[in-house]
Amino acid sequence: MDARAILERLIAFDTVSHRPNRALMDWVAGLLVEAGVEALLIPDETGGKCNLYATVGPADVGGVMLSGHTDVVPVEGQAWTYPPFELTEAGGRLYGRGTADMKGFVACAIAAVLDAARRELRVPLHLALSFDEEIGCMGVRSMIEMLEGAPVRPRMCIVGEPTGMAVATGHKGKVALRATCVGREGHSALAPLALNALHLAADFVGVLRGVQARVAAEGMRDGDYDVPYTTLHVGKLNGGVQVNIVPNLAVADWEIRSLAGEDVAGLIDEVRAGCEAVVAPFRAEFPEAEIRIERLWDYPGLGTPSDAGVVQFVKGLTGANGTIKVAFGTEGGLFDARLGVPTVICGPGSMAQGHKPDEYVSVEQMGRCGAMLAALVAACEAGF
Repeated sequence: MDARAILERLIAFDTVSHRPNRALMDWVAGLLVEAGVEALLIPDETGGKCNLYATVGPADVGGVMLSGHTDVVPVEGQAWTYPPFELTEAGGRLYGRGTADMKGFVACAIAAVLDAARRELRVPLHLALSFDEEIGCMGVRSMIEMLEGAPVRPRMCIVGEPTGMAVATGHKGKVALRATCVGREGHSALAPLALNALHLAADFVGVLRGVQARVAAEGMRDGDYDVPYTTLHVGKLNGGVQVNIVPNLAVADWEIRSLAGEDVAGLIDEVRAGCEAVVAPFRAEFPEAEIRIERLWDYPGLGTPSDAGVVQFVKGLTGANGTIKVAFGTEGGLFDARLGVPTVICGPGSMAQGHKPDEYVSVEQMGRCGAMLAALVAACEAGF
């Protein structure tokens, strides 16, 4: 079964993150088992979602791990020309939700493992497929726990997020946070006698923007990124019931995407200090006044040295001369930080097409990915 046929089946599974991915994983596992490859499924507590880990070749030495996630972002509210969960080829492009991010690579990786199963590999090839990457790299953590206890870990990892088949050595880390703004409710006719939590939330946003301006002007810089400094961003703000009630609660969800070496804890403390300065003048009249900051989840950044063995190896597979860094996060930082597995990011397509209506990966990019993985299988067969 070739990569295009596999991709067609993968796209047909609606694996938006809040839905199960088990049917997709069972299908992939069945495909591997038919080829004589044992597939380990690692379910979540519901059993509806799972990771998949499979190995071709000797089990007593470290090999190359191909990593991809199987969940996709929602399509609701987007104006699609093509059916999102049906693969459509037009004009040299393959359309469908997840084609770029990142079922295109997953299809190529599965095809490579099926090819490897017909060979006598001297260096093993591992396939690591995860769930819930799109909501904070959450699902892969149980697979990492499994690998932490394994007698042998992979020697290196290729995360196949879309890079246009360039070799990426880094991405920023991320921490997701929540600001809970507590005021006092009241009738809107007497609004000055209450404490509007949405007004506090607006002041919180002002604090965050002030910290961002300082970081952009004075903070660390890495010119390999399109945005060369650490960023702070509010992505969601909720509060209020109806217009004639002064709201007593508002919640802002925000994030920090940090450069390697950034003092993230220090930035959070700076935001907290700014919030305290906002709230302190109200405390005498409204002792309940508060802007409470809490961490929700995080994942580490990736910073693989450009002269690392994995970088040189994958550049050799692709024919690349240089390297890049990517703006988006991946599971690669977890593989590096938790397992000590040197990691690069290299996959077909562009994230410029990800998360949008009429998402696509080009046939040309799929072909280049297939060629890279064919070279990888040959290298594993030869023992590098």
